[in-house]
Amino acid sequence: MRFLLRPGWLAFIGVVCAFVVLCYTLLAPWQFDREAERDAQNRAIAAADATPAVPFAELVPPGQGVSGDDIWRRVDLTGTYERDAETLVRLRVVGGAPAYEVLTPLRLADGRLVVVNRGSVAAGDGGVVPGYAPAPSGQVTVEGRLRLNENDPQGRPPLLEGGTHQIYAADSRALAGATGASPLEGVVSLEEGQAGVLTPIPIAPPGGGAPFSNFSYALQWLTFGVVALVALGIFIRLEMLQRRGRRESRGSLRDQLSGRDGYSADEPRADRDEHTPSGT
Repeated sequence: MRFLLRPGWLAFIGVVCAFVVLCYTLLAPWQFDREAERDAQNRAIAAADATPAVPFAELVPPGQGVSGDDIWRRVDLTGTYERDAETLVRLRVVGGAPAYEVLTPLRLADGRLVVVNRGSVAAGDGGVVPGYAPAPSGQVTVEGRLRLNENDPQGRPPLLEGGTHQIYAADSRALAGATGASPLEGVVSLEEGQAGVLTPIPIAPPGGGAPFSNFSYALQWLTFGVVALVALGIFIRLEMLQRRGRRESRGSLRDQLSGRDGYSADEPRADRDEHTPSGT
């Protein structure tokens, strides 16, 4: 099996081993983690749905922001929308179509400012901001779900386009940077039928997809790793058989040339025929 030490084989074995390691240490665990995240979110949503809405201050005391332990919980807020600080979230997709999400801060009676996601509006042709219903004036009481701030992976700065503040994530910090307002950490997404709601943001598991889809993807990556090892073994076995066959062919040829098959290599063919039994 010294042929395995040749550069081509070493490279091939290295690629296969790297792929197997990648399947078992990165790709499959990544899908298992996504499935666990989906399951945890579904359980949190189910628990939140089984719990009635509570006053916002009960879950988010003064001086604090939304906690990860309370996401998806339903809360009641009473306050006044500050339409001057309204901000749009760009590059969203809702129902497979481009859209904007509308964030409007709500000033509570205790003076705190909470970013409220009023929902989405379909983008116009060329991504133009469409017209949509303004937030109501005066004091309102609304119900929504607590959400953590999103993060823009690219860290893009806010922009002002057509007189509208725009950001790239539903993030109270980004809204603060765009408008100069000082909201607390986190966002509240309005439920259907609330004052100022547009098209409510749907609740979807991370990454979407059917239940257990990430689990099946993880099993596929584990299977791919096994298949790669089996294929490597098959290729090595085939190479060994081919080399053995070539050695046997060369050995047979040497025997014929050296006369080990019972005939001299330079013996005339006619003489050989004379030694051949006639069968009678």
